[in-house]
Amino acid sequence: MDAIRKIIVGAAAVMALSFTALPLSAQKYSGGVIDKTIAVVGGEAVTISDLESEVQMQKAQGFSSDRNMRCDLLEQIMESKLFLMQARLDSLTVNQDMVAGQLSQRIDQFRTVLGGDEEVEKYFGKPLFRLRQEWRKTLEELSLTQQEQAQVVNGVPELTPSDVKNYIDTVDKEDLPMVPIKYQLSEICIYPDREAANLAVKEKLLALRERIINGEKFATLARIYSEDPGSARKGGELGMASKSIFWPVFSDAAMALKPGVISQIVETPDGFHIIEVLDKRGDMFNARHILMKPRYTQEDREKGFAVLDSLRTEILNDRIPFPLAARFYSQDPATRTNGGQMSDPMTGSSYFEIDQLKPQDYAAIKDLKEGEISEPVESLDNEGREGNTVYKIIKVDKIIDAHTATFTNDYSQLIDQVKRQLQMEALDDFLNDKIKTTYIVIDPMFKDCEFNRPGWATKFREED
Repeated sequence: MDAIRKIIVGAAAVMALSFTALPLSAQKYSGGVIDKTIAVVGGEAVTISDLESEVQMQKAQGFSSDRNMRCDLLEQIMESKLFLMQARLDSLTVNQDMVAGQLSQRIDQFRTVLGGDEEVEKYFGKPLFRLRQEWRKTLEELSLTQQEQAQVVNGVPELTPSDVKNYIDTVDKEDLPMVPIKYQLSEICIYPDREAANLAVKEKLLALRERIINGEKFATLARIYSEDPGSARKGGELGMASKSIFWPVFSDAAMALKPGVISQIVETPDGFHIIEVLDKRGDMFNARHILMKPRYTQEDREKGFAVLDSLRTEILNDRIPFPLAARFYSQDPATRTNGGQMSDPMTGSSYFEIDQLKPQDYAAIKDLKEGEISEPVESLDNEGREGNTVYKIIKVDKIIDAHTATFTNDYSQLIDQVKRQLQMEALDDFLNDKIKTTYIVIDPMFKDCEFNRPGWATKFREED
């Protein structure tokens, strides 16, 4: 994609003349509250209400700043306005599908965090329909901004090996990335009797459901028996929240219930539930639930460990190669066909850093050398959720010690770093150039802000 067009000084001068009619102190009435323009960036005005809306959203989501939050947010808004202004000049179009999805997600998030539509309106001091309008406009601008940023970074030329080599030769060694220790591993997995464990937990939940129907309080039993620590102490109550934040099967079951009716058993990836709906409002609901997870017996563990011990002995005595044993005996479909070799399901890489390994797996192999096989260990399957217990032995195929990245061994990591650096430089150059050539005025009330870009310091309106 072609590099982004730059605004020439002459065009900036025309723009400056166009907006001399928009004084920085212009005030408008919105809901009876005076709203002051605190910055003008090209043809885009930034008002106090724009800034305070961002502050409110940041605080509602639990964000904070070590510096002055309003200074940080104002600088971010002004930077976005520079990208937005260029996006309009480049005739970019809004991705309405993205906007619709993000708007729905934002509303659901605030409904859940704040406790429903009424609380959202109370917190922001505006009716929900007005918030939808404002947030849609913001997200439409964000769509254009992100597209413009993508055009800027796409202007960075493709890197060649010589670019990476030149980077290594010129950068200080301490600035080169450190590659952490990595492991290449294989495993043989044996599953416990999941069917029996599932049946046992269902019988327990059915017994609890019967007790509730016969008059015992759902909340009391949830405090005693539920394995969801977040809601158990509140009697199983989840709080008013959008259905979109739960597993679909859970939401569907809850939305189909009438208040006071106890659901049948509902299975989700977290385990098994019974549900009571307390309140429903549109696509939101408040419900209680009791969660129980399958538990496996000592007999299951002993059987699995016995099989794995036997296989480990056969492998160590060279009676059967580890890959062949994995193909014949492992019960994990994801690794069995590869001779037991493990890979990251997200990246496909066969190398794992420590924080990518399950804690149980790392504890089993952390003291092993290449070629060694762990003792049997109780761990989790590839989905990694509690309750998906698996027993396994793990072979350390290869260890790559922690080291400073090198051209020969870590080219892919280095090229990613160089590309990220060049992309950040391209964005910085774009912004610094636009600050110089764009008509910008900032209200002196922000003159004490420590902005990251020094160019803003020349853009303050003189005080009266």
